[in-house]
Amino acid sequence: MTLQKEKTPVKNQNPEIRTKNFDEVCLGYNKSEALKEASRCLQCKNPTCISGCPVEVPIPAFIKAIIDDDLDQAAHIIKEKNNLPAICGRVCPQEEQCEKMCIMGKKYKPVAIGRLERFVGDHALKKAKENKIQEKITAVSDTRPTNIKKEKVAVVGSGPAGLTAAADLAKAGYRVTLFEALHSVGGVLRYGIPEFRLPKNILDQEVSEIKKLGVEIRLNIVIGKTMALEDLSAEGYKAVFIGTGAGLPILMDLPGKNLNGIYSANEFLTRVNLMKAYKFPEYKTPVKIGKKVAVIGGGNVAMDSARTALRLGAEEVSIIYRRSKEELPARNEEIEHTEEEGIIFRLLNSPLAFHGENGKVKWIECMKMKLKGTDSSGRPKPIPVKGSNWSLEVDSVIIAIGQTPNPLLKDDSPQLKTESYGGIHVDENLATSIPGVYAGGDIVTGAATVIKAMGAGKKAARSIIKYLEDNKLA
Repeated sequence: MTLQKEKTPVKNQNPEIRTKNFDEVCLGYNKSEALKEASRCLQCKNPTCISGCPVEVPIPAFIKAIIDDDLDQAAHIIKEKNNLPAICGRVCPQEEQCEKMCIMGKKYKPVAIGRLERFVGDHALKKAKENKIQEKITAVSDTRPTNIKKEKVAVVGSGPAGLTAAADLAKAGYRVTLFEALHSVGGVLRYGIPEFRLPKNILDQEVSEIKKLGVEIRLNIVIGKTMALEDLSAEGYKAVFIGTGAGLPILMDLPGKNLNGIYSANEFLTRVNLMKAYKFPEYKTPVKIGKKVAVIGGGNVAMDSARTALRLGAEEVSIIYRRSKEELPARNEEIEHTEEEGIIFRLLNSPLAFHGENGKVKWIECMKMKLKGTDSSGRPKPIPVKGSNWSLEVDSVIIAIGQTPNPLLKDDSPQLKTESYGGIHVDENLATSIPGVYAGGDIVTGAATVIKAMGAGKKAARSIIKYLEDNKLA
């Protein structure tokens, strides 16, 4: 058989149609497409792709199961390491992780590992929904272990780190309670990622599978406000994992920053996704953005914000980013989809001030930039071009330049050591300065990827298990 050099294409909604709805853009592989792509895997004796996966999924093994037309076994293999395959297959930056390490990619295009993971994850959810999951799947995802231990473990935050830690601890037999501040589970998966990238019914189904492991979920409880961290010990929890993410937006300290019509991406996306403003007036959460919208930033959150604004009825959406296209931190797929949808990229530009009338933003004063040398991050350094000021008329502005850890929990627990940027300080085992309390994900590192947060959740779960077992023997 001739080796297929390119990835098997995946179907997407037509750009002219999808900008008028919030339905999922990428339609995923069908079975024949998945088999075709799986056949490209070289089944390496020393697979480097696994080392690129933060949760250590045995990638060649699950792909081999696809080739063998045993999708139940493929799901079983993935779920031994990853409890959220349908989510990860949609939102993880595989091109910078497992696919970047793929041997095939050294000469041709790497195997589309993420698309295959999504295909298998969707298969598992479909079987679960039909209540026809085979024994080898339910043994991993549907049945709580029989060797239940006495220890109770609290997981604070239900984002990707918290969900992963909770699932792994429950699989090991611990009694796990997951505390979530909001009224719905998922953290950034719920409030941050739009429906057209991650349908919430997919999130709901994968959370349901985790609940079947025996994880108790308690909503509307803010640890650090509703309950103090020390209250968990009083309730009998022998260990705690903190995975509360990075939900505090970074704003721009520019003239006019307090004008109406300027949103943080966190507020904007939370209103649209969690509070379902995209279904207004069915849901009473209006978002008034007007005809012309500017988004400041170049990451996935900026792309999500711009594409969401377009779907809410904006006629012209611009992304203002101070570096060139080569430096955009967003995933290539997200950039391509954003371009296809007609969003304007105003690259090598930076805002200087926001101007308005009657308290409402009306235009942005910008300056052109050029790249020269490198900054402390190692990226090309943007330098202002003198005399290049220009103006952009806007009705709304969305600031998407990053997030930092929310200080609420650490402010309520002064004994919890933190870093200068606000993240919780941990050691190599993700243990905090409080014995029995562990932390991981964005609350430690600052805003990162879903899969890296999941990797931290897995590592913390292993550390908690060792901690509890060691204390039992002591």
